[in-house]
Amino acid sequence: MRVVHVESGRHLYGGARQVLHLIDGLGARGVDNVLVCTAGSAIAAEAAGRCEVIELPLAGDIDPRAVRTLRRTLFAARPDVVHVHSRRGADVYAGLASRGAPWRAVLSRRVDHRELAPWARIKYRPYAAIVAISRAVEREIVAHVGVPRERVHIIPSAVPAPAIDTSLQAVRAAARRALAASVGLPPDVPIAAVIGQLIPRKGHRVLLAALTDVLARHPRWHVVLFGRGPLDARLRRVIERAGLDGRVRLAGFRPELVEWLPGMDVVLHPALKEGLGLAVLEAMSAGVPVVASAAGGLLDAVEDGESGLLVPPGDAAALGRAIDRVFAEPALRERLGRGGQRRARESFGIERMVGAHVALYRKLVGGEAFEGTLACRGMDRVRAADSARGRLE
Repeated sequence: MRVVHVESGRHLYGGARQVLHLIDGLGARGVDNVLVCTAGSAIAAEAAGRCEVIELPLAGDIDPRAVRTLRRTLFAARPDVVHVHSRRGADVYAGLASRGAPWRAVLSRRVDHRELAPWARIKYRPYAAIVAISRAVEREIVAHVGVPRERVHIIPSAVPAPAIDTSLQAVRAAARRALAASVGLPPDVPIAAVIGQLIPRKGHRVLLAALTDVLARHPRWHVVLFGRGPLDARLRRVIERAGLDGRVRLAGFRPELVEWLPGMDVVLHPALKEGLGLAVLEAMSAGVPVVASAAGGLLDAVEDGESGLLVPPGDAAALGRAIDRVFAEPALRERLGRGGQRRARESFGIERMVGAHVALYRKLVGGEAFEGTLACRGMDRVRAADSARGRLE
């Protein structure tokens, strides 16, 4: 099977990392992968050596030339399946490029944003299947947009199992030292981390409203916000006005973050809307307790009281009470960390995610059609080789 993946994002955020996990897993199962991505993007460099990479000058949401460029590229690649993983206009352009094409087109949707339903129905029309990463995303596509349920398939994002045993004290201590040094904190202070883009839906303002009283009651704790985005300057002003600048700091985007996770004491995720919450899954996989909003796909990820604590989205008082609990109770942190690791391992493993995609691709292509596609492609290669030999002779 030959699958072309389209990912137009420039940065190696969670969605792009999911594409790499999928490519690796599919490759291990004998699938021939091609990645079509934006020229100069981070994923282009990361995917080199993993699969064939085709970089295109995709300009974002508004780039009408992209339809022709993508269609020409996709026909040359001769895929069985074209899997579109990103928005940024790629969902529109790749859909238009796939109209009337011989391959089956699949679109992954990772966010539960509300869309204009009439427009979204047109956008989704060329796709044989839509992958929703959570029940919340599925509800938006089916109940709000009106896409038939049989075309929507829930396949959650996945996180790899830690390469090393994150429960080992030596591992946690090493990660803590690296984390603390990177943000200018002593290695012996407890650290709560927030991981996410600095955008309104991630709920940073709600968290800061809760932290004023919480940090006064827990003078040793520090909170570090990892991520970048348009709210950076505004959040810095809020932190200063609240007198939290000595206890709360913005650390920007750090590619080493996954390696530092075992050194964190808690991960806080106060999102107002969330497709699933990859940062939460990564924290759970590393055995780090989480406090998160009961928003969108986070309800699929976290079992309240077992693998983390959930609070109503936007409720600063409830968030403060939950943070109070985990800051004050080491035994609770330990129990939630173990529960989260179990949950991530059992329900959000890479093999499970890859297997679900393989089953979907095979369903779309069809068993006999799948074998016929391989046979035809093999004969094409034989004919091309014979033709080349004839020209040489």
